[in-house]
Amino acid sequence: MADNQGDFLSEENLCGQTILKLVSRGNAIIAEILRLSDFIPPVFNGQGDHEKYAPLLMDFHYFTISESFEKSYSGNGKLVDLNEEFRDNHKLIIERFYLVFESVYKYVDDLNKYVTQLSEGSFVQETVDSVIKTIEGKQLLAEAVYIYGVMLLLLDIKVPGDVREKMLVFYYRNGGTHVSTDSHIDEVCKLLASTGYIHSSSVDKQSVRPQDYPESLFRRVPLNDYFLQIVCGRMESDDLYNLISFYPNPTHRSHALSGQASMIYVMLYFVPELLHSDSAKMRGIVDKFFPDNWIINLYMTIPVNLAEAWEPYKAARLALAQSLMLENVKRLSLKMHKKMGECGVSVNNFLKEGVLTVNYLLDNRDKLLNCIRESNTTLKWMLLHNSKMAQATNRMKQYKTVQETISTHSHFTHEAVLELLMNSAQLELKVKRMFKQLLAEKISHWTRLRSECEGRMDELSDVFSGVKPLTRVDKNEHLTGWFKQVKSQIAALNHEEWVAAGRNIQQLSQALEEVQEFHQLESNLYVKQFLNDTSHRPERLTLLDF
Repeated sequence: MADNQGDFLSEENLCGQTILKLVSRGNAIIAEILRLSDFIPPVFNGQGDHEKYAPLLMDFHYFTISESFEKSYSGNGKLVDLNEEFRDNHKLIIERFYLVFESVYKYVDDLNKYVTQLSEGSFVQETVDSVIKTIEGKQLLAEAVYIYGVMLLLLDIKVPGDVREKMLVFYYRNGGTHVSTDSHIDEVCKLLASTGYIHSSSVDKQSVRPQDYPESLFRRVPLNDYFLQIVCGRMESDDLYNLISFYPNPTHRSHALSGQASMIYVMLYFVPELLHSDSAKMRGIVDKFFPDNWIINLYMTIPVNLAEAWEPYKAARLALAQSLMLENVKRLSLKMHKKMGECGVSVNNFLKEGVLTVNYLLDNRDKLLNCIRESNTTLKWMLLHNSKMAQATNRMKQYKTVQETISTHSHFTHEAVLELLMNSAQLELKVKRMFKQLLAEKISHWTRLRSECEGRMDELSDVFSGVKPLTRVDKNEHLTGWFKQVKSQIAALNHEEWVAAGRNIQQLSQALEEVQEFHQLESNLYVKQFLNDTSHRPERLTLLDF
């Protein structure tokens, strides 16, 4: 069963392998969409030779007049020649576009089939409920839905609806190599028909967003309601990727969950009733994922301004309004400005010549990592909330002062951000390389430090046995035996058993400190100094536990 966490993605588990391959395929489709979007023939966008080929570039209105059009087309030799010329120039790229369009439909069709198979028990002992209980299962199910949503949104942003329709009509009319009895062109046309959405990246011009968009697009090929409910519930309540543990500072929680926040943003369009009317759930989602941020990344470098995106949804708008209160915006902006200065000083101090040594790295590991985390979270907030997308609030009168407040109180300058970004990257690279080297030499470091500790125990044993006579140090057979016993315990430490070794090392270090008090060794400065230095040596072994 999927309850066994380690078995879900094993090669023998058909259920796990099926969803893993589906999600991998989805990511490949998104990559192809982004790649092809840079190669849209200019004529489809009304540029280049658009006027010349205009009679051949038709949207889905063609399907209502196809019979009369083809009749007039076949009797017009010039139009036939023009079509041949256009097809020769653009056939290959249009076929690639069609293939990626069809891949989107096949993806959601296969996802629906997978959910149906889970519901019907086609995978032995596996159901939606059992899969969602596993770490890998809930991640992959959430990613599968998210990726489908991203595909649809990216197509509307990168390949406008009128362009898609013209490409599909051209492909259909010219008998593309994939138009056959088993073709999905009807379903592809239904899924990717123009939505009326017109994307704008301009600060002054707002995107044209039809009513009930994008949820109407997401409903064209609907997903199972129960499946969506289960996945959405997990995304709301769980830390899908267990990232919060890597960000111990609670103020970094929204940064730790930023990837999941993008996923739930897309997921909510599959269940728009939450956005419209479930105030309690939306309040919880905003408190968890968007308490101090409202500019997020949809995918890669495509930003979304929640203030604008959630404007049509009452529950979502009211929940986000708390984060967008001017007092909160001012407080956050001042806080980030202060952090910029503090992070800059800390990073520069670490980068000073001779500071970042191996011993310093081991002794100050947490301090270094905290500095890197703080720099990254601060830079991300400053870059996103001072970006062009953040300025989109200028198009909305009720949020116009939000960007002005950020600009005024965050004291954003490209020079300051770039300087911290470059210095932080340099520090991160140095720390990464040093950790990489330590990992490669971990065993040799362990062996060397352990040998040093054993040698020091031998020296102390010899001092108290009389072999190495020292002024004002009396022979003590009890201490001689005790130091030999400590040496044997150090020799028995195993680097492959970090938990047990760490516990034993702490006990040994404590015992070495206490032996000075019990045997009144403080009076001998040499022994005291030697013991103080020795007692900290075993602790360095625990610093290699990473």
